[in-house]
Amino acid sequence: MADKSITKTELVASIASATGQSQAAVSGVLDSLFSTVSDAVAKGSKVSIPGWISFERVETSARTGRNPQTGAEIKIPAGQRVKVTAGSKLKAAVK
Repeated sequence: MADKSITKTELVASIASATGQSQAAVSGVLDSLFSTVSDAVAKGSKVSIPGWISFERVETSARTGRNPQTGAEIKIPAGQRVKVTAGSKLKAAVK
């Protein structure tokens, strides 16, 4: 695990420094990106940035789980979750 996470503020500052844009402008673009991705995924669309990352909504089936404190079985209802997949460029950058 990494020793440190990058916060949104640090990400905005880094991008602003690299591009010469203001932090307010970069923050606005990131907010719009996150909003657009979440709206599209919520509607069932797949969002893909080829080579980097993709997001999609997937259905989960109902299943039986177990309470780790008591050991009692619990019913977990069917639902939806977000699947995030790393692309080839991101995977290569991590190696």
